[in-house]
Amino acid sequence: MSDRRRPQRSTRPAPPARSGAVGRPAPHTGTEPVRARSALRLRLLLSAVFLPLFLAGAAFFGVWAAGTGAGGSPGRGMLVVIAVVCGALALLAGADVLVVARRLRSERGTAAPY
Repeated sequence: MSDRRRPQRSTRPAPPARSGAVGRPAPHTGTEPVRARSALRLRLLLSAVFLPLFLAGAAFFGVWAAGTGAGGSPGRGMLVVIAVVCGALALLAGADVLVVARRLRSERGTAAPY
C-alpha cells in the first residue's frame, strides 16, 4: 500500500547543471533577465551612509590605540586591528559609491566626467 501524500522519489541522478557542483550554473529557463540588476540607489544610499561611519570608526579606534598604554583593557593590537578593518570597509564603501554612481550615470546616458 503506497502513501499518496508522499511523492515517489526518482532514482534518476540530478542533471549535471543542477547537481550543486561549483562552477556549473543552472540552465537558463528563458524567464530571467539577460543581465542581473541590483537596486543601485539602495546600494548608493547604504554606501554613502556607511562610508563616513567607517571613516569615523577608523579614526576613533586609531586615536584610541595611539593613546592606550601597555596593559590596557582592550589591547593596543586589538584596537589597531579594529581600526584597520574599519579603514578597509571604508575603502570598500568608497569604491562601491564610485561604481554605483558610474553605473547610474551610464544608465541615464550621460557621459562620465573622467
